[in-house]
Amino acid sequence: MKEEKTEFQIRVVNNIRKIMKIRDLKQAALAMDADISQKALSKIMTGTQNLTMDYLSKIAKALSLREIDIITWPDRYVLANSGEEGPAEVLLQMRLTKEKKDQVLKLVFGENNIEILNK
Repeated sequence: MKEEKTEFQIRVVNNIRKIMKIRDLKQAALAMDADISQKALSKIMTGTQNLTMDYLSKIAKALSLREIDIITWPDRYVLANSGEEGPAEVLLQMRLTKEKKDQVLKLVFGENNIEILNK
């Protein structure tokens, strides 16, 4: 049974398409660089297969990007501070289920996300 794609999944796949277009990168080349079968990547891009965190990580690595930068494309998740000292400005707004929120926090902050957020 085909699963419904969320707005989030659709947006991330569209961002991958945009990045590929800008870089003039074909699916076959991305699949090879990401160590994903061309068939699996094609299914992800057409929405007949879920874009899992594992696939997103492989694609991000192949594109020399972080997963969060693909998710927030074309905006960068962490913006530069114009050479000023101090913390970087962080911008991100998404509506997620608790499970997906926990996955994103783990992706961004690692295993210690609760400790980081409570400081």
